[in-house]
Amino acid sequence: MHLGAWVWTLFWGLSQAWAGYDVGVLIWSETIPGQIAMRQGLEAEAGRLRAAGASLQLHVHVAGDGEKGIERQIRQMEALVAQGVDAIVVQPTDSAALSAPLRKANAAGIPVVAYDQYIRGGDVAAYLTSDNRQAGRLDGEYIAARFPDDRPLRLVLVEYPHVSSTIERVDGFMDALEAAGQPVTVVGTFQGVDPVSGARAAAQLLAAHPEKGSVDVVFTVNDGGGLAVVDALAAAGRDEIVVATIDGDPASVANVRAGRLTVIDAAQFCGELGAAAMRATYAVVQGKPVERHQLVPTFPITRETVDLYEGWAAPLPEAVALPWSTSEPQWRPTLRGSGVADGPR
Repeated sequence: MHLGAWVWTLFWGLSQAWAGYDVGVLIWSETIPGQIAMRQGLEAEAGRLRAAGASLQLHVHVAGDGEKGIERQIRQMEALVAQGVDAIVVQPTDSAALSAPLRKANAAGIPVVAYDQYIRGGDVAAYLTSDNRQAGRLDGEYIAARFPDDRPLRLVLVEYPHVSSTIERVDGFMDALEAAGQPVTVVGTFQGVDPVSGARAAAQLLAAHPEKGSVDVVFTVNDGGGLAVVDALAAAGRDEIVVATIDGDPASVANVRAGRLTVIDAAQFCGELGAAAMRATYAVVQGKPVERHQLVPTFPITRETVDLYEGWAAPLPEAVALPWSTSEPQWRPTLRGSGVADGPR
């Protein structure tokens, strides 16, 4: 047999032997602990599916933080589309930046599952995220319950207005304060979402508000940047400030337990979110119906509830009554689905 024909025959035979699914996996960060836990949950679920007989091959790419990470993820997604994978599951670095690659995937007939963050423009086969608006609301209601209504609360926001999840957290927080009748004056807004940008935001905050007693509350949109903020405030002796945050990082949970600035951390179940994204992706490539918009609940870790939360990889806790003024006096471990991927476009 001619060598070229032999090579083609071998290639054809190998391609026929692999009758499984090639899935591109796009990860945002290797430095934000919650996102690391999401990846671990996703890959562990892929392992469980393989053990149950699924033929899955993951092609994993990490974008990295910051503007370079956003640019890198655009190239990674376009490369996966050109490669012709069977599906792409992506944790977007930016809600708008992946619009063009998503439309290319749509045109190529490659289904895309987004988790943690939404992608504006194009169509996703499924969108899974923590209930971020709930997380912000839980933080806002707890803060409102701690402060009197006779003067405006001096509030600093440490935000990240580039992805849907963090925008929803701020919206939920501010809406809760308003609903509770808590007067608020926002005295500073900074950006921080990872350890580097969080430390930078903390330095800016302390430079802008050096006097003790000039800030009542700091709200950080995640522990990735928020832990650096807490460390900087503690090092500066600013223990009069209370911090509300979101994620459930073990170090932040320890801060709540120790009474170290942080009074509430609305925790995600990061492992379950990653696992759910992998399950949805496998269902999509098999042509099975999926709930197109799924919300994993968040849990309010406070001094009253800290012993009920067992970590990112743990199962959801049982229902629990919340001993402060809240619109939902009983927290319930209920995943919600809307039936359509109705995130922001």
